[in-house]
Amino acid sequence: MLAEGAGRIVQKLWSYCHVLRDDGLSYQDYLEQLTFLLFLKMADERAAMLGKEQPIPKGYRWSDLANPQMEGDRLEIHYRKTLETLGKQGGMLGIIFRKSQNKIQDPAKLRRLIVDLIGNEDWLVMSADVKGDAYEGLLEKNAQDVKGGAGQYFTPRSVIHALVDCLQPKPGEVVCDPACGTGGFLLAAYDYIARQGKLDRDQKKHLRYTALRGVELVDGVSRLCAMNLFLHGVGPDDDDREPPIKTEDALRNEPGDHADVVLTNPPFGKKSSVTVVNEAGETDKETLVYNRPDFWATTSNKQLNFVQHVKSLLKVHGRAAVVVPDNVLFEGGAGETVRRKLLHECDVHTLLRLPTGIFYAQGVKANVLFFERKPGSDKPWTRKVWVYDHRTNCHYTLKTKTMTRANLDDFVECYRPGDHHNRKPTWSEKKNPEGRWRSFTFDEIAARDKCSLDLFWLRDESLEDSASLPDPHILAQEIADDLRSALSQIEDILGDLEERVPAEGDV
Repeated sequence: MLAEGAGRIVQKLWSYCHVLRDDGLSYQDYLEQLTFLLFLKMADERAAMLGKEQPIPKGYRWSDLANPQMEGDRLEIHYRKTLETLGKQGGMLGIIFRKSQNKIQDPAKLRRLIVDLIGNEDWLVMSADVKGDAYEGLLEKNAQDVKGGAGQYFTPRSVIHALVDCLQPKPGEVVCDPACGTGGFLLAAYDYIARQGKLDRDQKKHLRYTALRGVELVDGVSRLCAMNLFLHGVGPDDDDREPPIKTEDALRNEPGDHADVVLTNPPFGKKSSVTVVNEAGETDKETLVYNRPDFWATTSNKQLNFVQHVKSLLKVHGRAAVVVPDNVLFEGGAGETVRRKLLHECDVHTLLRLPTGIFYAQGVKANVLFFERKPGSDKPWTRKVWVYDHRTNCHYTLKTKTMTRANLDDFVECYRPGDHHNRKPTWSEKKNPEGRWRSFTFDEIAARDKCSLDLFWLRDESLEDSASLPDPHILAQEIADDLRSALSQIEDILGDLEERVPAEGDV
């Protein structure tokens, strides 16, 4: 639920988006332009209130854009120059304005956005809840733009808050998301820690400046995340401190710093490749792999690489919750190697099977792996893997039947945050065969084909009783999701085959 006043701000700002859509702007383009202008306006307000020099270079500040004489082509040219100049700066400025471009080609509409929509609000006096919730409201609207692909960066808030409630980040701990998107996990962790009684001065300072760390590959998404955190009161106001967000490939290098808690939903997608020209002048595709000494297996599968990266990122006894697609649970080769190593070197204590129909990216079948990194040992650290099946006979959609945080209450209760060694199953072969919560021993899993973690036991009611079928639109959506998922797997297989088959004439 939006904070009081945030809904009005969202409606005000979003209403203008429809005007700009006629000029070809996407939702994300519009949101980026808002981000640039909001940051400039707030920097101007902060400097006026505190009587301090602002980090924005002279000549490229809000007052320059808002000057009544700045109209027409002159405004558009100056705005473009402002973005170009600020994109070369360091710190928060560099993250927010890096590779920024003006996408509003009509100077009259740009003027209205500056004067009427941004300029008429006093942003600094708003509470962080109002500003932050308003911006998150815009991000969620942006995620709903499925055709533009924006939803791939948006994890359902119900899932985010349930995972944070399970891992219980504490004051003084470092929380990291190596694929942070727009910052949903980081902000949920921030809110959780802020609610943990009265924090002392050092704890508040740590929470604002050093507790949260995120990495994002895509420039446009990274700036949205940085602004989202900034509006919630997270991160520095100037360049004196390191920003909480880095724009880079998280998988490229071993982590230099480690975290107490990792919460992440890495990109699913296909295997990445680049097109190269060989010595014969022929084009070829080279699959991108990461040869890291801390990885158990070398693979082009991004999801498996992220699981390995998260393990390396954790401190000893650090805890993680990672959203992974189904293939991570059963894929052979590198997949089996990663699973066996993970079960041995970490305590992989919980698996949550998520329902379909909850992600903006369609066709996604996802799970959450919970594990803790442990010290070196000859014996496997995993004793039992507890599985909660929230997929079988659970039907949700993005519009008519959305999954709420309350729908995950039973899982969180079964998880027993902070006390998962005293769990009790709800499943019983004789007394409650429909129970959604049960455990599997390490030996049972190790004996399975390819050490598969694709664990399920509930009967699908719709396969046995037509009266138990979900509503037609839900059923149609699930069928479509299954087909998309199958097609994606087939494309991955074809990609693997193409890599293995030598070109004509090769021997």
